[in-house]
Amino acid sequence: MELRASFRAHFGTLPLPSRRLLLAVSGGPDSVALLDLMHEAGDELALELAVGHVDHGIHRESGAVARQVLALAARYGVPYLSRALSLGEDAGETEARRARYAALQELRDEWGASAIVTAHHADDQAETVLMRVLGGSGPAGLAAMPAAAGGILRPLLPFRRDELARHVQELELPVWDDPANRDSRHDRAWIRTVVLPVLRNRIADVDGRLRRVAAHARADRAAWDAVLDALPGLDLRRDPADVVSVSAAALARLDRPLALATIRALSRRWGRPIGPRRAGRVLALVERGGSGTAVPVGHNAVAELAFGRLRLVDAPATAAPSWELAGDAGERVAGGWRFRWRRSPAPERQPRESATAWFPPRSVLGVRSWRAGDRLRPLGGTGRRLLVRCFQDARVPRSARATWPVVELEGVIAWVPGVCRSDLLVPAPGVEALRVDAEPV
Repeated sequence: MELRASFRAHFGTLPLPSRRLLLAVSGGPDSVALLDLMHEAGDELALELAVGHVDHGIHRESGAVARQVLALAARYGVPYLSRALSLGEDAGETEARRARYAALQELRDEWGASAIVTAHHADDQAETVLMRVLGGSGPAGLAAMPAAAGGILRPLLPFRRDELARHVQELELPVWDDPANRDSRHDRAWIRTVVLPVLRNRIADVDGRLRRVAAHARADRAAWDAVLDALPGLDLRRDPADVVSVSAAALARLDRPLALATIRALSRRWGRPIGPRRAGRVLALVERGGSGTAVPVGHNAVAELAFGRLRLVDAPATAAPSWELAGDAGERVAGGWRFRWRRSPAPERQPRESATAWFPPRSVLGVRSWRAGDRLRPLGGTGRRLLVRCFQDARVPRSARATWPVVELEGVIAWVPGVCRSDLLVPAPGVEALRVDAEPV
């Protein structure tokens, strides 16, 4: 069929993080078409597919729809995974969307997929642009839905709703007509059933024009993303802990409009876009220049200044529960850190700031989070030193300190991984010892 050939050609242009994918199938004609097209392409491209269905618990027929999707998955010979929610008939579209994506992410992780594949198409894209215009979105927001981003693939964006519907009709595939799609109490349904028909009667190819707006916005957004790598001295970095940072001094030297646009592009690169008001707060933070200060930027995240850099980070977590490191060997992840320990001869010299330390065998060590006022006796140093000073020497930002692990014996600090080793429990060189490695995860 012609649609299948067009789909295969387009799908081959999309980036695939891996071959294992979860298809979001609601039972409507768009997602049923997605299942058929992906199954056809999957045979050719050796894809591993599973159907993911979310029963919102909103419509009284939702149980029957779930059984219908299960039967479709069996017909195509792909695994079926589902989540049943209990949102109730009064749930709004925003609430339902958030709950749906949270459930789909759980199913993706359960299946071990690299991405969720959705059935968003060209008409959805036009509706999204118009919704964002009416919502006062900035230019970057008008880029609407990308074909691939954030673990979501949208391979149907070039195709229209009508051609997808014809495809499932020709194949006589069972579909569910969700009445919520025509309920004008919901903003998207109102735009689809009331606003766009009026515009189509007045303006030729209004859908195509809206999609062109999205294409222009995507080009503009890509240009600003490239600016992050091109601006002299900005020195963009992204570390394994999913923190993005730039030189605060370089940002402060930019003209204000350019600085604000750069901050917003930085937030998009990070994956948590911020608006102009919050970008202004971030720029004010940079201009004040107080190291260790921070402002919230939404998404449960903060912008902070640390050691001459502006960092976008998740909000500091609460302290992790204390636990004991015991035995001759083991591994444990706690508080965002992975600890591994085993028997190994002690080295000639232990580095003070290493992420590895050796202790006498059979030591029962306690692991807890840092507390204000903590002190230790640095290896090779004199006297007891505040850990906050050690953190500063090691250039550990304030946002990272709350959950930084401290290893102690009977209340006396022996080691702060990657920051400072104390002179407590240091085994003699060459003797059998307990080697402990620690790293953030």
